[in-house]
Amino acid sequence: MQRIPGATDERSFDVKEKSYRVKGDIETTEEDESVILQNEREIATHVISVDDDPSLNPWTFRAAFIGLGLSAFGGSLAQIYYFKPQTILISVMFLGIISYVIGFAMETFIPRRGLLRYLNPGPFNKKENAFIIVMASAAANSALATEVLAVQRLYYNITPNAASSIFLLFSSQMLGYGIGGLMRGILLYPSKMLYPGVLPLISMFDALYRDGIEARRRLKVFYFVFTAIFLWELFPEWMFPLLTGLSIFCLAVPNNAAVSRVFGGSNGNEGLGLFSICFDWQYISGGTNPMTIPLKAQLSSFIGVILCMVVFVAVFYNNIWESQNLPFLAQLLFYENGTIYNQTLIMNSNYEVDPALLAEQGLPFYAGTWIINLLSSNLGLAATFTHLLLWNKDDIRAAWSWMNMDTLRSWRANFDWKFWTHSGKREIPANTEDLDPHYREMLKYPDAPNSWYLLMFVLSFVVGLVVIYKTNSTLPWWGFTIAVLLAAVCILFFGALYAITGINLAIRTYYLCMIAGYLHKGKPMANMYFVLYSYNSVSQATLLLRDLKIAQYAKLPPRVAFTAQVIGTLLGAVLNYLLMNSIIDNQREILLSVQGTNIWSGQQPQSYNSQAIAWGGLARELFSYGQRYQWVPLSYLVGMVAPLPFWIIHRYRPRLRMDYYYTPIICTYVGWLCVGINSSVLSYYVVGIFSQWWVRTRHPRWFAKYNYLVAAALDGGTQVMVFILSFAVEGATGQSHLFPEWWGANQGGNYDRCLSQ
Repeated sequence: MQRIPGATDERSFDVKEKSYRVKGDIETTEEDESVILQNEREIATHVISVDDDPSLNPWTFRAAFIGLGLSAFGGSLAQIYYFKPQTILISVMFLGIISYVIGFAMETFIPRRGLLRYLNPGPFNKKENAFIIVMASAAANSALATEVLAVQRLYYNITPNAASSIFLLFSSQMLGYGIGGLMRGILLYPSKMLYPGVLPLISMFDALYRDGIEARRRLKVFYFVFTAIFLWELFPEWMFPLLTGLSIFCLAVPNNAAVSRVFGGSNGNEGLGLFSICFDWQYISGGTNPMTIPLKAQLSSFIGVILCMVVFVAVFYNNIWESQNLPFLAQLLFYENGTIYNQTLIMNSNYEVDPALLAEQGLPFYAGTWIINLLSSNLGLAATFTHLLLWNKDDIRAAWSWMNMDTLRSWRANFDWKFWTHSGKREIPANTEDLDPHYREMLKYPDAPNSWYLLMFVLSFVVGLVVIYKTNSTLPWWGFTIAVLLAAVCILFFGALYAITGINLAIRTYYLCMIAGYLHKGKPMANMYFVLYSYNSVSQATLLLRDLKIAQYAKLPPRVAFTAQVIGTLLGAVLNYLLMNSIIDNQREILLSVQGTNIWSGQQPQSYNSQAIAWGGLARELFSYGQRYQWVPLSYLVGMVAPLPFWIIHRYRPRLRMDYYYTPIICTYVGWLCVGINSSVLSYYVVGIFSQWWVRTRHPRWFAKYNYLVAAALDGGTQVMVFILSFAVEGATGQSHLFPEWWGANQGGNYDRCLSQ
């Protein structure tokens, strides 16, 4: 039998708490009348149901039918829109709502007789819904390997054979799954690993599938909020886009560049959005719903954003790195005079940087704000390691507790190569009170043992080693090994931070590009493959663990979740590959053009290739010690020590509560506003503080019953409407239909009427 990992022991997290295991309608207990939810365990047991019904069957033909259909839909759509000028993302909340609608429709309208009974075996249940979400979520993204293959075909005239390409996709997608699966004991099972972002989905499940008067009341609230935000989004998204960013300063001084840089923010790369008010939930919520992120994490990010505004303005107006010659917010490479840098003029016929051509063109410049973003990202990256080692040393130690001779000898003695015969039974300790209540409920089901994930990792690693040589990647075996080792370390640290705070500070591609640039100088293709097997592994592990947390909260048996993830990932990868080849075969010239069309665009493979060239070919010239941007890599050293003052002060002056701050989040957010629409900053923190402080502390019972449910309804209604509008009026099908211009829809400039720069 498999021993339950020691990391599931809540005592390792130094959390003093009592059990909140409650039967029945957990929202209606007397204790909820006054309790203020303080820690992760309280939230996970009061906000969502702990109860499980083992009789619910996820292994239905209906669930497989809907899951495969939505996986094919999500995987195909994600790959098609990789080559579109506008990106469409398929979120977990969207998949949850659509799968529920389809499942409920099949339950209602399909007769339960004859062969049709397989499509309608009975009431559509929560575990079927969770099974579908986990499968479709694994498929509904464009695999990073297809970007590498697309760049090879478009810019290097290299077309790896179909077998090598498919195995490249499989190995790169499954490698992170294997590593993440082996870390379940530390990154999944404990209560502290809350994954706040999935709570609205599970809260929606409770509203949809629980019985009783209280559940029906919660369901009415969900439907009301969902419908209201669904209809409201018509205004800021199409009819009244000024609501994306309402700025009194822009309306009062519309023709001032300085005002636009600081107070503008309704359009991409316009400004910092200071005091701008956003009424568009799409941008307020973005990737992190403010109603779900813990107050500690929000406070840290807020401090970082304030510092970001100060630093950005200081860098620009002090003309550091020639900032005033360049756009205020931009991510491209520029000549010193501010024109866009032509990277093709510094490459030879093999698409490698030619020193003579580089000397002729001169080294490129980045916008000062983008350099601050690179610098702050490196600060946050390094601070993550130190912060977790200082504040969560027991957690990190538990993750590597297997690295001792006794454990390894025990594994060897008990190793059974017939992994498929593993019963999945786990040894249950006599005292289970310290276990996470949701995890405790899962112990009745056979586990997907570590041997399955280990086999997945070994196969992916071996296949990856073969593929890098079969696809002419120019990445040597030792570079591949370094990429995988780097990914394994980052999965532990960044996975823990994401699980605790809900803020994903995942390792950035340009950080890995810079490392690859030093390791493989002048080899942009090796750079791309290095990023593929490092960054993508971290990303995939994070997705695996997030979806396994959904399964744990929904009580979806581990082997069901494992099957769903593997099938969804492999199906999505195959569809990604087929569609990528088809689109390149038919639209090659358009994808290679700078402008593209309103239907097809090569902007993403162009950007990926340019990034690999810039970092792979110019890392030493731009970022080495003594060069223009030397502080970008040196910021790692600063980031390593940044958490130390907080830890030292807390050790000697604990009343100052320095443990309340997440140094990595503060550091990273110092460069957060470098790109995109920034008008939502004020609204984001107003909503977050209102929800996580005022409602949580002043109205704790309402918070436990409705906060995450309302968050789910706001996200769900918005995402459904945005999806519809993307195809109906915003050009996702090729032809956009903008709302006729009026005062609230300034189609010829920035929506907030700040000066267009």
